[in-house]
Amino acid sequence: MGVFLIRNNLNDKLFLGAGLDLHGIINRHKFQLKNGTHPNKQLQTDWNQLGSDNFAFEIVDELTPREGVEFDYRQELNFLEQLWLEKLQPFGDGGYNVPKSSRSELLRQIATRSQNREP
Repeated sequence: MGVFLIRNNLNDKLFLGAGLDLHGIINRHKFQLKNGTHPNKQLQTDWNQLGSDNFAFEIVDELTPREGVEFDYRQELNFLEQLWLEKLQPFGDGGYNVPKSSRSELLRQIATRSQNREP
């Protein structure tokens, strides 16, 4: 389990992701890209236009399971992913990720939608 990235070797744009089964999630992204079904349309377009040889899959960080302890690693994995997103900033011209809204931004969006619906 850990954090991985897909690097566009021609322009250094990055797509960063994380998963509990690191090799499984990397294989899923490869499968989706090869079959034209990746949910990130910009990444899929570049993959189709530039070819798979111009992309690299890299593991950037891994979590080691704790011996003999039942533990839910999702929170630690999410934190680790956020650290790498902050460090690499794979957004806009620098990458394929879409910035996640903060809790306060999400609440503000919900409040705005609610106000717009009232008569």
